[in-house]
Amino acid sequence: MILALLDEAVSAGARLSRACSVLGLSERTIQRWRQQGGGEDRRHGPKTEPPNKLSPQDRQRVLQRVNSPEFCDLSPNQIVPRLADREIYVASESTIYRILREEDQLAHRQRSRPPAKRPREQVATGPNQVWSWDITYLRGPVRGQFFFLYLVLDIWSRKIVGAQVYAQELPQYAAELFEHSCQRLELDPRGLVLHADNGGPMKGSTMLATLQRLGVVASFSRPRVSDDNPYSEALFRTLKYRPEYPSQPFATLEQAQAWVDGFVRWYNTEHLHSALRFVTPDDRHEGRERAILKNRQRVYEAARRQHPERWAGPLRNWQPVEVVFLNPDKITRDVEDLQKAA
Repeated sequence: MILALLDEAVSAGARLSRACSVLGLSERTIQRWRQQGGGEDRRHGPKTEPPNKLSPQDRQRVLQRVNSPEFCDLSPNQIVPRLADREIYVASESTIYRILREEDQLAHRQRSRPPAKRPREQVATGPNQVWSWDITYLRGPVRGQFFFLYLVLDIWSRKIVGAQVYAQELPQYAAELFEHSCQRLELDPRGLVLHADNGGPMKGSTMLATLQRLGVVASFSRPRVSDDNPYSEALFRTLKYRPEYPSQPFATLEQAQAWVDGFVRWYNTEHLHSALRFVTPDDRHEGRERAILKNRQRVYEAARRQHPERWAGPLRNWQPVEVVFLNPDKITRDVEDLQKAA
């Protein structure tokens, strides 16, 4: 399977070294496997135990020491130096970590709150399955005071499904915008995933109660980690780097809303999105994407037939992006890296 994946990536234009690094292999390993005629993955490790392996008794002494009342809330990096000060050595930090991992004890050992885990992976295979939303500042007429743009995005189509400017950050505004967005699209939101960061309006009681009443699944980023909500953050950058974005503050709330409405119209209906094979979010959301990309494929095939000498490699990929991931886990990220390498 590994050799077949590598062949597919290389035939699509990827470099072998890059494809191998994504799988955690070296080119020399692949060459050796090919010389051996393929077969099963032979990375099974040594078949004999190392002579310096800890005995069961030593292993048990390590566990007793690190789980004692004195050391139960300390990491191995803290335990080993403390024991060395008492002229005691039981094992290295890496050995203790390995033993704890094998015993399923490698967990947060202190009374403090453990580090926030990566959010659960969300997968969208069509419109109105996973939405992302956030708030950004728009400069107001008074220095230091701002208007607040609440913006909701469908991550599969990248369509802006809701955008409203308010004078304050309040949870009831977010709940109001979400409900109005669903009503405008004539959408039953039950089962829809709504992802946001950990801001006050996102976790306010009014917003959470609204999501629960509508049957919406709430998803949140880790605290102070902006790349857990990448689609909204990228959209805000696109918005504020538009050539027509005003260099002067907005004079009124109505002026800010009018500019945002114009941006939403452009973004949804004119902007050819690079992550969507350069189709507009509206075309993708409304199902017109396949016909557009199929026509582009025909154009390229005709051009190659007319001038085959200009095409050294395969045609440009005009296949639709079928699946979009939000906060993918490690396995998904490795697959995506291999696809990008291709």
